[in-house]
Amino acid sequence: MTATIPLWAWISFGVALVSLLILDLFSHRGGREATRVWAIFWSGVWIAAGLAFAIVIWIVMGSFAVDEYLAAYLIEKSLSLDNMFVFLIIFQTLKIPKENQRSALTWGILGALVFRGVFIFAGSAAVERWNWMNYFFGFILLMAAIHAFREDPSHAKESRLVHWLSEKLPVSRDTSSRDLLIRQNGTKKATPLLISIMALELTDILFAIDSVPAAFAVTRETFLIYSSNAFAILGLRSLYGVVAELIGGLRFLHYGLAAILAFAAVKIITSNWIHIHPLLSVTIIVILLGSSVAASLIFKHKPQPQQQTAD
Repeated sequence: MTATIPLWAWISFGVALVSLLILDLFSHRGGREATRVWAIFWSGVWIAAGLAFAIVIWIVMGSFAVDEYLAAYLIEKSLSLDNMFVFLIIFQTLKIPKENQRSALTWGILGALVFRGVFIFAGSAAVERWNWMNYFFGFILLMAAIHAFREDPSHAKESRLVHWLSEKLPVSRDTSSRDLLIRQNGTKKATPLLISIMALELTDILFAIDSVPAAFAVTRETFLIYSSNAFAILGLRSLYGVVAELIGGLRFLHYGLAAILAFAAVKIITSNWIHIHPLLSVTIIVILLGSSVAASLIFKHKPQPQQQTAD
């Protein structure tokens, strides 16, 4: 059963969320976040904000809820790395310049906050009513784990979703335009920026199908699940600026994410018989993610030797 969260806690969360969204929109104007140092700084700010909100959790719900919140936050933050692969491929396929990528990511973040909210509150109501939803969520997570294990997104060169949208809509080739629709030869056409936003929103829905059940694996409290999701999503734009150029080299990351999803699947399926403390869940997630990143950095792809040609 979920606890009754006081109204002031929801208000505090709402005020913090809106304030940080406004800060994100107005503090990154003028192209400053295009630098790696600026992106690293703001990634630290968003992570600090997410961790600081644990104080509110502790005041409202106690220390055990803090452990659940941190476990859910860490899962969502880990899975957001997988989002980075897809975002990068979408922008590369459409040849979106960096200044327009930030606008597209802003819309993507807003859409993700809405879609996650819908999935979380609907999922919470379903779990409260039907116990078999645990097995359904577990099945979704197992399928997601298998998919993550078998397919390395860093090898993908183009987005099939972008190609599908481009076939359904008339699209301009003006990649530099900041408009969503432009008129060419008397016909209104979608700009590549609009196609990228649509692709990001559809991707948000697909990612919510995996990430929301993963959060339910560590806590059933709606307040904890949505707040952890929201704070993990807030930093996506800055995180993208940090890892966009590096993430393609993390060749073993998808194995770590697959292991995290599989762990969440087993945890939610066996939740009626086996209880794993949230702090242990945090430790397991850190080990799985850290091992995959460390292995990627240690065992890098070796450059192919160039063939010598005869004079």
